[in-house]
Amino acid sequence: MEKIMETIKEYKIVAAFVCLGVAIGGFFLFQTPTESSSSAQSLAQEVLVSSEEPKKETEEMVKAEPVEEPTLLTVDVKGAVQHPGIYELKKESRVNDAIQAAGGLTAEAESKSVNLAQKLTDEAVIYVAKLGEEAPVVTTQAQVGNSQATGASSDASGKVNLNTADLATLQTISGIGQKRAQDILDYRESNGKFKSVEELKNVSGIGAKTLEKLKAYVTVD
Repeated sequence: MEKIMETIKEYKIVAAFVCLGVAIGGFFLFQTPTESSSSAQSLAQEVLVSSEEPKKETEEMVKAEPVEEPTLLTVDVKGAVQHPGIYELKKESRVNDAIQAAGGLTAEAESKSVNLAQKLTDEAVIYVAKLGEEAPVVTTQAQVGNSQATGASSDASGKVNLNTADLATLQTISGIGQKRAQDILDYRESNGKFKSVEELKNVSGIGAKTLEKLKAYVTVD
């Protein structure tokens, strides 16, 4: 009887350990999937956040980038150059760059008729006179300022007003030298204000071809 009781006690102890093992195993069995799922969700959120950050940075960079201003200007090169025409040049270009773009000066060109160092402006007309042709005296910025101070004027487009310009200002016109400028002043004094640019053809030494060239540089009020 005692042996039977001892056997039963041993079985109870084993059964207790088995039940305890089953309980612990069941606990981990039900808890592990939940933890794994939670870890997976956290990982997915981290990946989503990390993928959105570069996108936000890119959008901010695009917004921060300033709008670029036009870097080219367009000029019309005429007269004694190899290839007269309209050319697009960099914003900081000078007259010499425009002439080089047109193939350079011809053998008949009067280099004194243009200021090669002058900065270009958009829509500018550059006329290179031929040898023997009436060429203007190339002026500096200081001389232009002085002529403006003495009452010489030009309109908003930069054209010289034939009715208000003085001798120095008329000589800044491409193709007009000192003698021709004086002829214009003499005509104006004798006949009054110019009524139109075409009236220049009545000035001594200015023919139809010269008039066509001058139209780009002069105006009347």
